Amino acid sequence: MNMNMNWRSKDIWIEFLRGSRKTSNFFWSVILFLGSIGFLVVGTSSYLDRNLISVFPSQQILFFPQGIVMSFYGIAGLFMSSYLWCTIFWNVGSGYDQFDRKKRNSLYFSLGISWTKSSHLSSLPYERYSINQN
Repeated sequence: MNMNMNWRSKDIWIEFLRGSRKTSNFFWSVILFLGSIGFLVVGTSSYLDRNLISVFPSQQILFFPQGIVMSFYGIAGLFMSSYLWCTIFWNVGSGYDQFDRKKRNSLYFSLGISWTKSSHLSSLPYERYSINQN
């Protein structure tokens, strides 16, 4: 079943939640990965004192302090990019909301990070959130 579709019957309505597999997350994880690789290449080039890629001139950048900082930003960007790719792979935040008129109950389920068993399931009766229409 497609996660963008909702399902309805006479008494039950199920609304699927998309989670972290969104186009914007793919876009930003690719941009972050490519940028961090660029920073790491420039930092490594300044350490080796030769151009690994001709687009980034390393002779203008001293290893201490600029090359160290660029290498640090490259490594930090790789960690952040890998975090985004993991949330996309595990589809964190996906799940469904189920509303049942017959039982007068609503059920909420969403996935968490896989190894922590942090998936969340909660059920609420309608009476708790009833709206007075006088």
